[in-house]
Amino acid sequence: MLAIRETEKSFYRKVGKRLIDLSFGGILLFLSLPIMSLIAILIKVFDGGCVIYKQRRLGLEGKEFILYKFRTMKVNGEKELKEFLERNPEAAKEYKKYKKIKGNDPRVTTVGKFLRKFSLDELPQLFNVLKGDMSLVGPRPYLKEELFSSEVNGEEREKILSVKPGITGLWQVSGRNELTFKERIRIDLKYVEKVSLKEDFKILLKTLFVVLKGKGAY
Repeated sequence: MLAIRETEKSFYRKVGKRLIDLSFGGILLFLSLPIMSLIAILIKVFDGGCVIYKQRRLGLEGKEFILYKFRTMKVNGEKELKEFLERNPEAAKEYKKYKKIKGNDPRVTTVGKFLRKFSLDELPQLFNVLKGDMSLVGPRPYLKEELFSSEVNGEEREKILSVKPGITGLWQVSGRNELTFKERIRIDLKYVEKVSLKEDFKILLKTLFVVLKGKGAY
């Protein structure tokens, strides 16, 4: 029985997961196109600048790819962040712990706050899913400097990079940005150990409720 379960898990990881990404991901992208068009217009009208934010992330087996998101930060956001952290030592400590600013992030635009609250800024990642860079469900797509920091050991890094990163994941339905960086790593490792169709289906359903509530997003 155990051997059969392991064979099923292996098949799902190698074949089934990709088939679901292509079919379900394609449907989601088609249904999301009108919303994405409206978001693009809102970003242009209220903030100007580029609509899509691109950033290098680590994918399967450590291969880098370009991740797409709707831009939610001001054009000079990094400069504002640096000045904000210099003025607020407590916020600097919080940023180091969570890799995020909880609450009022000075970099985020008005439209961006709404997009982040309901995770609408993640919609362009459906293109990443269809390209094969990402999966609908998986570990968080990490920056290289995050996974190669002193907070992550080699074995943990190897496990996380053994599956494609996801638009959503166990981390998304377990606290989102309320989690510390170490907690995110722990939860991603937990997901990697039990990847299955049943687990992914449960996470996708939970994601819907978490996103609609808009909790834990910054």
